[in-house]
Amino acid sequence: MNAAPTGVAVFADDFQTIKVFAERDNSAIVHWSRFEKGGHFAALEIPELLVDDIRTFFAALR
Repeated sequence: MNAAPTGVAVFADDFQTIKVFAERDNSAIVHWSRFEKGGHFAALEIPELLVDDIRTFFAALR
C-alpha cells in the first residue's frame, strides 16, 4: 500500500476503470482528474492540460 500523496489523471482514451485499482493500492489520493480528451501519451497530445493538472496537484500539497 502506497501512503504517499498521490494524484491520478484519467484521460478519455485511456483505461477508464482505474479508480478501483488506484484506491486499492494508494491510501492517500489527494487529487483526481478526469479529462475528455487525451490518452496514454497525454504529454504529447495535450501538454497544456497535463501541466496545469500537475501544477494543481502540487499546489494542493502545500
